[in-house]
Amino acid sequence: MKKFFLALLVLFNLTAMADDPQLWEKSTLNEIIKRGELRVGLEPGYMPFEMKDKKGNIIGFDVDMVRLMAKEMGVKLKLVPTAWDGIIAGLLTRKYDIIASGMTMTQKRNLKVNFAHPYISAGQTLIVREEIAKKAKSWKDLDRPDITVVTKLGVTGEIAARKMFKKAKIRTFETEADAAQEVLNGKADVFIYDKPYNVLFMAKKGKGHGVVHWDKDLTFEPFGWAVRKGDPDFLNWLNNFLYQIKHDGRYDKIYKKWMIDSKWLKRVQ
Repeated sequence: MKKFFLALLVLFNLTAMADDPQLWEKSTLNEIIKRGELRVGLEPGYMPFEMKDKKGNIIGFDVDMVRLMAKEMGVKLKLVPTAWDGIIAGLLTRKYDIIASGMTMTQKRNLKVNFAHPYISAGQTLIVREEIAKKAKSWKDLDRPDITVVTKLGVTGEIAARKMFKKAKIRTFETEADAAQEVLNGKADVFIYDKPYNVLFMAKKGKGHGVVHWDKDLTFEPFGWAVRKGDPDFLNWLNNFLYQIKHDGRYDKIYKKWMIDSKWLKRVQ
């Protein structure tokens, strides 16, 4: 009987919350519609998700996704370039409405923000100096004191590096490009980062430069759009938007443009 009344209480609370007009009035989605503009926080520099072309325009997979998002909302799009180490703080202080910047959905981040359903997954992989790779069978063979592992500061690549490599030296950089370049220049041995970036790095700079890509995913990392907590209406819209475009061909078109074709490389080289 107690369980029955508890279930009724939970149902009542959920119904009351769903019928609360204040939720909609305070919803970010309502604010966006009234403002006529969707503001998106991102950090340009993570190929192929968000980066600047030769003309200084911000382009990429995430950019095309939020452009389509704004179109479906019937509003203008405003991109807000933001340093990664302050990107969640910027969302919480309402500098933008949503983060769409190749952000991995982690439990730690989820304590501060809510995530819509994942729109893509990208595990960590390794770019290794060729002479080192020849003597190793797996990443475990690289965990030794004479090996230097590099990655970008404050991302899941750093989390994975510190979890996996207990004996190797770990160095972090402000950008993934600077970290990867260290391996290319022979100043580090291993670069750990998201697979899409590593694939493109090898296509752009890696071939014939003494490095190899170990492309087996070492982690499972779903990417999601981050929004402020306490906003079920905005989450509902985002999840339905993603469901729709994944079933009508529009998502596949964007995916092919940035993840399979490489024509866009000419715009940034």
